Amino acid sequence: MEKNKFYHLTAEKTAALLKSDLNLGLNAEEAKKRFLEFGPNQLKEKKAISPFRIFFEQFQDFIIWVLIGAALVSGFLKEWVDALAIIAIVILNAILGFIQEYRAEKSLAALKKLSSPISKVIRAGQHDIIASGELVPGDLIELEAGDNIPADSRIVWLTSNFNAQEASLTGESTPVPKTALALEEKDIPLADRANMVYLGTSVASGKARALIAYTGMQTELGKIAGMIQEVQEETTPLQKKLEQFGKWIVYLCFVLVALVFGLEILRGGKMLDVFLTAVSLAVAAIPEGLPAVVTIALALGVQKMVRRHALIRKLPSVETLGCATVICSDKTGTLTKNEMTVQAVFADNAIFKVTGIGYEPKGEFLLEDKTINPADFSGLNKSLLCASLCNAAQLTRNGAYKIIGDPTEGALLTAAAKAGIWKEALEKEFSFVEEIPFDSERKKMTIVRRDGSRVVAYVKGAPDILLIDCAQIEEKGVVRKITELDKKRILEVNAELSNQALRVLAVAYRPLENEPDVYQAKSVEKELIFVGLLAMIDPPREEVKQAIIECKEAGIKSIMITGDHKNTAVAIARELGFFQEDSLALTGEELDRLSDDEFFAKIERIPVYARVSPEHKLRIVRAWRKHGAIVAMTGDGVNDAPAVKEADIGVAMGITGTDVTKEVSDMVVTDDNFASIVAAVEEGRGIYDNIKKFVHYLLSCNAGEILVMFISSLVGLPVPLLPIQILWVNLVTDGLPALALGVDPTDPNIMHRPPRKPDEKVVPKSQAFIMLAQGSFIAFCSLLAFTFVLFFEKEGVLRARTAAFVVLSCSQLFHSFNCRSTTESLFKIGVFSNKKLILANLVSFLLQMVAVYLPFLQRIFKTEPLGLFDWVLVIGISSFPLWAMEAVKAINKKIKLRTG
Repeated sequence: MEKNKFYHLTAEKTAALLKSDLNLGLNAEEAKKRFLEFGPNQLKEKKAISPFRIFFEQFQDFIIWVLIGAALVSGFLKEWVDALAIIAIVILNAILGFIQEYRAEKSLAALKKLSSPISKVIRAGQHDIIASGELVPGDLIELEAGDNIPADSRIVWLTSNFNAQEASLTGESTPVPKTALALEEKDIPLADRANMVYLGTSVASGKARALIAYTGMQTELGKIAGMIQEVQEETTPLQKKLEQFGKWIVYLCFVLVALVFGLEILRGGKMLDVFLTAVSLAVAAIPEGLPAVVTIALALGVQKMVRRHALIRKLPSVETLGCATVICSDKTGTLTKNEMTVQAVFADNAIFKVTGIGYEPKGEFLLEDKTINPADFSGLNKSLLCASLCNAAQLTRNGAYKIIGDPTEGALLTAAAKAGIWKEALEKEFSFVEEIPFDSERKKMTIVRRDGSRVVAYVKGAPDILLIDCAQIEEKGVVRKITELDKKRILEVNAELSNQALRVLAVAYRPLENEPDVYQAKSVEKELIFVGLLAMIDPPREEVKQAIIECKEAGIKSIMITGDHKNTAVAIARELGFFQEDSLALTGEELDRLSDDEFFAKIERIPVYARVSPEHKLRIVRAWRKHGAIVAMTGDGVNDAPAVKEADIGVAMGITGTDVTKEVSDMVVTDDNFASIVAAVEEGRGIYDNIKKFVHYLLSCNAGEILVMFISSLVGLPVPLLPIQILWVNLVTDGLPALALGVDPTDPNIMHRPPRKPDEKVVPKSQAFIMLAQGSFIAFCSLLAFTFVLFFEKEGVLRARTAAFVVLSCSQLFHSFNCRSTTESLFKIGVFSNKKLILANLVSFLLQMVAVYLPFLQRIFKTEPLGLFDWVLVIGISSFPLWAMEAVKAINKKIKLRTG
C-alpha cells in the first residue's frame, strides 16, 4: 500500500488491508509478531554529541591551527613565555565558544516527548491500557478529548463533535472536524485529510476509534525527525570570511617570512637571530587576538540581545541574522497570536466593529467608527448573550486570560466579556438543560437552558444553513417575521465578512413551549429567531505591523508560510502590508505543480504560501537560498522544525514554540513577538558593524607591526621588536580596545540600510588600502622612536626596543579612536560616546606601564624604564595616527562637498 493513501479507503477496506478487525482489533499473538517486525512505536534518536566533541570542535578554525603551529615553533626556539601565551589564548577562545554552545542537539529527544506515554487499545475485543511504544500497525485505539494521538491512524468510528487540534503539525489554528468516511479527492494535503489523525497532535473534543496505520519513524512526525537529521549544518558568512581571511594572512606571512629569512641569510646573519626575526614577523602577521575577540564580542552581543527578548543558542548566528534578506514566518502564533478574536458583530441591521486582540477581554465596540456603549444596543447585547449561552468553553484567568475548550467559542466569550457579559454570571440565571453537539452535516450546535419557568434553545452555526431554520428575526428588541429581503441582507453581510477571511457564525434562539423527553436537532432546531452574526479571525499581533514596516525599510522581504487556508493567509498578509496587487499566493498543491525552474522564476513575487507541508517549507527555504538570499525562518510548531534547521538562521518562539523547534533553532524569541526578531536583526547588524571595526583595528595594527619588522629587516636595522613584545601588544594592549569597539553604540540609521551582501568581504579593497595607510602611520611612529633613541640619543638596543615597544602600543591605542568611523570625525561622533573605549585604553596604557616598570616583567619583556623626556616623545609620536586620520577625514569631506 502506497504511504498516506489510507484516507482514500473505507473503514472496512482499511481494516482488511491492515489485517485487523473493526470491533476486536488485533489479538495478542499478532500484536507481538508485528512488534518484532515494525519495532517500538518511538522516534529514533541520533547519538547525542558529547561535551568533549563540542569542546574540540572549537579548534576547527584554520587560524586556530596556525596559532597552535606558532606556539610549537616558539616552543622549539625555547621561547616558552610566547608559546604559553599563545596556547592560553587558544584555550580561552575554545572555552568561551564551548560555554555558549553547550546545548547538544536534542531535537529528536524533544520530538519523543510529544509522544503519548500510554494509550487505550482494544485487543481481541478486550479494552486495555498499554505503553504507546508497544502499539503496532493494525491496533484499534480509542481516543477522547484531551488525549495525545499515539500514532498516525485512520478513524473508523467517531462522535459527531470529534475534533483534533493539529496546529503544531499543520499550522491550522482552529480544531479540525473529523470524519470516518473515505475521501475521494486524488491528492489531498495533510491538513485536509479529515479521516486521519496524527502522532504529535491531540483530541480537542469528542470520542473516536481508529486503526493505527503507521508507527514510529513511518509517521508524519517521524518523517520530520528524519528531515531534521538530514539537514546539514553550514558555516555562517562571517565564519567563512574569517576562515578565508585567516588563510590569506598566513600565506602572506609565509611569503614575508621566507623573504626576510632569505635576506638575512644573504647578509650572513646568525641562524638564531634570523630565526628570531622570522618568528617575530610571523607573530606580527597573525592576529592572535582575533578569534578570542570575535567570540567575546559575539558573547557580549548575545547578552545585549537577551535584554531585547532574543536568546541566541549559537554564537555565529548573531552576525548571520544581521545580514538576513528574507524572513520566512509561520502565521499561526508568530504573525498572529493564535487566539481567535471576534472583530465584527452584525445585529439590528448594523455592523459593529470590535477592537482588541486575543483572549484578554479588553476592547471597544464601534459603530461607524464611533465608540458606543454595547448596553444601549439590544441586538448587539442579545447576539453576545446567545453566543455565551450556546457555548461549552470557559474563559479563565491565571495571570493571563486563557481558554479551556474550543478557541472559536473562546473568542465568543471574550467578545461578550468586553461588553460586560460573563458566562459564569449568566449560568446562575440560565441553568444548563441539554446540549445537541455540533456535527459537520447540520453545521449547528444547540444548548438548551432554563430561564425561570421557561426553557430556551440557543443555537449557533453556519449562517447560510442556520437561516433556513429561522422563521423570525429580532431587531431592536422586537421580534417579527423574517423576510426574503432580511435573508438577502444577512447573506450579503456574511459574504462581505467572509471575503475579509473572517470566520462567521450566526446566532439564534427559540423558546420551547413544551419540554420533550429527548432533545433532538430536527425537533428543536426549527422556527428559530435570528439575532445576529459574529465574525472572527486569528488576527495579526498589533506590534507586527510596525515590525513589517521596519523590515521593508531595512530591505528585508517578509514571507508567510502557513498550513492555514489561502484566503485567510492573504487577508493577514494584506493587513500587515506585505501582499501587494501583483503578489502571488500559492497553496502546497499549486507549489507541487511547479517545476524547480518555474518556482525559481516566480519566487520573488510570492509572499504567501498556504496549506503547506513540512516538505514544502523546506523547498521554499532552499529555493530562496539558491536565489542567494540569507534566510531566517521563524516558527513554533513541530511542522516548522526541518525548515527552521535548514535556514541560515532558525528562529523559534519561546512561549508557544515546541521543544523540537527550540532545539533545532539558532535563536529563541522569548516573548513570541515578531518585533523582537526585527530588534534582533538590528542588533545583529550593529554587532557585525562593530566586528568590522575591531577587525579593521586589529589588522591595521598588525599591518603596522609587519611593516616595522619588514622595513627594519630590509634596511639592516637590529630587530626593533621581540616576539614576546609583539604578542603582548596583540593580546593585551590591543585586546581591550578591540573589545570596547565591539560594543560601540549602534548607528541610529542602521535599519535604513539595505542588508549587506553575503559575499561582501570583511575587508574590501578600499578598506584594505586605508588599513595599510594606517598601518604605515603606526610603523613610521615605532621606527621613528627606535631610530631616534638608537642613533640620536646613542642609547643601546634594549632602550631603543623599549621605546619602539611603548610607541607601538600607545600609537595603536590612539588609533583605536580612528576605527569608530572611517568617514566621520571622532569629535563629531563624540569622544566620550563610547566610555568603554576610553576605559579600555586607560587600562591598556597602565598594563603597558607595568610591562616597562615592573622588574619581574622587565626580565620577560626585555625592557628598561623610560625617563620623562622619553614619555613626552612617546606621547607626541604615538598620537600622530589619530591627527593624521582626522586630517584625511576632513580633506575627504571637503572634496565630497565640492563634487557633491
